[in-house]
Amino acid sequence: MTQLPRDTMSSIVQRIARQALVTFRSPPRLGEEPNKTFLENQGKLKSLMTEVRASDLNLVPRRSDDGSPRAALYHPGAAPVTYMHICETDQFSMGVFLLKSGASIPLHDHPGMHGMLKVLYGKVRISCFDRLERPAGGPQAAPALPPAQMGALRRSVLRSTAEYTEESGPCVLSPDRDNLHQIDAVDGPTAFMDILAPPYDQDEGRDCHYFKVLSETEPTGPEQKDKEVWLMEISQPSHFWCGGEPYPGPEVSLSSS
Repeated sequence: MTQLPRDTMSSIVQRIARQALVTFRSPPRLGEEPNKTFLENQGKLKSLMTEVRASDLNLVPRRSDDGSPRAALYHPGAAPVTYMHICETDQFSMGVFLLKSGASIPLHDHPGMHGMLKVLYGKVRISCFDRLERPAGGPQAAPALPPAQMGALRRSVLRSTAEYTEESGPCVLSPDRDNLHQIDAVDGPTAFMDILAPPYDQDEGRDCHYFKVLSETEPTGPEQKDKEVWLMEISQPSHFWCGGEPYPGPEVSLSSS
């Protein structure tokens, strides 16, 4: 059977968007077990996300000006992270985050949301955490803080720390698993496609909250998997903000036609 050239078919970006629309039409909520249909659709979406490359979005991988560490750092005043909007519905949002060398997206949550992240170029380190709802008194005592700050404490667990490149499969989060994460650019600029379902919406209780790790040992490697830690909710860090860039890739249509 003759295979059609790639450019005569729907773009992979279009196919990802359509599959995301199907997958997240009625996703499992916090505490709900995913059903067979959702898991099958999620598997199809993961397969498509695994295939996508920077060239599919007309992205040219960015490099530092030269090989020196000083040149690799972003300049003061420039947004350390930028975002390219691809599409958004009530069910999901899809876009591309671009991190300059040395940049990080601080530890943050995704309340009641699913997500999928696929590196397009460069390398990222992702540290994934989850909230623990059981009462205090476990293996780690609460840090000594002023009374006014005690309400911002969150008992949590570090699930994993791993590095991802364009050859890696997607990183997946759900309302119940790996819902908090920090994303660091490693060894140069990086970009990743990002799907969130449903999108952030402050009016619907899906605002983004930032945290810092209060335990003595910062997450540094796989050997610390499932280590219980205390997090403290903080304001958006002053060193982090996100600018916007035009999306250069193929248009996405989610109409029923």
